[in-house]
Amino acid sequence: MEIEIPLGLGEAALSYDFEKAVCSHGLFMMSPNHWDPVSCTFSRPLRLPHHYSSSPNLSPSALWVTISHPSHLRHSLLVRVHATLPLSTHHRQSLVAQVVRMIRLSDADDRNATRFITTFADDSLHDVIRAFGGRVFRSPTLFEDMVKCILLCNCQWPRALQMARALCELQLELQSHPHLSDEEPSVSKKPHSPLQTEDINMIPYTPPANEPRNRKRQISQSSPTHLPGNGHNTNMGHMGSFSLNGNEDAPCGLVSHRKEEFRTLESIGNFPSPEELAGLDEKFLAKRCKLGYRASRIIQLAKGIVEGRIPLRELEQFDNGGSLSDYDKLADRLKKINGIGPFSCANILMCMGFYHVIPADSETIRHLKQVHAKESTIRTLEKDVEKVYGKYAPFQFLAYWAELWHYYGQRFGKPSKIHFSDYKLITASNMRKKNKVTKEVAEAIGER
Repeated sequence: MEIEIPLGLGEAALSYDFEKAVCSHGLFMMSPNHWDPVSCTFSRPLRLPHHYSSSPNLSPSALWVTISHPSHLRHSLLVRVHATLPLSTHHRQSLVAQVVRMIRLSDADDRNATRFITTFADDSLHDVIRAFGGRVFRSPTLFEDMVKCILLCNCQWPRALQMARALCELQLELQSHPHLSDEEPSVSKKPHSPLQTEDINMIPYTPPANEPRNRKRQISQSSPTHLPGNGHNTNMGHMGSFSLNGNEDAPCGLVSHRKEEFRTLESIGNFPSPEELAGLDEKFLAKRCKLGYRASRIIQLAKGIVEGRIPLRELEQFDNGGSLSDYDKLADRLKKINGIGPFSCANILMCMGFYHVIPADSETIRHLKQVHAKESTIRTLEKDVEKVYGKYAPFQFLAYWAELWHYYGQRFGKPSKIHFSDYKLITASNMRKKNKVTKEVAEAIGER
């Protein structure tokens, strides 16, 4: 059955743009998230807090959810839940809370977005700020954000996409083979899927040789900056888009492929929970999902949460931001977790609603050079970032991201128009080409 849940926009109804709110950061492109550029519909599985009998191919506590903003519902979004049994009030509230978290629809999010836009009404960047909207997509849970921030550190964008997808595929396997990590012959096996051939072409495999060879270099996060050419090119969210089938200007909802994409999502699985990851063998996870040294960090994070050493519920109390002193305390706590250094920490806290610190990497250096003529280095980056974006306090990150997202849109087109199979082609390296997009991307556009 399909259960429809209207989600009122409240005071945000006049300014809220669903398409912009979703397609505002590279996280929306990572599995199991799925955006349909034609129907402007967002889909993914969401967990329920208690046991619920659903599809045999999914965890009993997971249901597929699609979100849209139909034209006839001016003041509400429409949440469709694909269920096999009726939902209790508690289940509905849990699903809605996860949706609200992802698309930044809380009262605090609305206040931040409004304040960000109105405060800088006379700024030279105002048109860019208004076009961006001030809402940055995130995951339905803090744990998923934490793991994805680990995946995004010291990694090229196509590989980050591959690892996130592999984790979701593994989660699907674990539903029918809960002791899979104990079965060594199963490590290289994946569940049969009608999309298997397409999947191989969609996310290119990055050989283990591309992992940093020096173990010390692998785990070093002593600096929040990552210079170009050193293997730290994360390119998180630095995405653009293509004109699809000559239909770039077609209004959302003209044609819907929701049923087809629903099957695609169902073949991938959900993002694994702490409980599902905590019991896995480190070597198995590293090999099965091509995580490398990240496997140890992710398992330790999951175990810490399951065993109560990492107080996830306490951290979630600051899920809509807080004071500067709150930020410092949270940063200290997060950095004590193995695998979370300054860059990952700043990204996690951004997901939690703290916008005064910019997670700076090689893409920040490139952007400052191309747009602001700053010859930044690892030593000067923090100072240069403050010179350019300090005036936007406490929304330095939002100003930086709005500007960066704007230039990606200029280069490649609207992020919401890209097909999921082309996500891997949009990287920061293409932004370094001043006159034209690389041949690979140009050919991909031509094929569509």
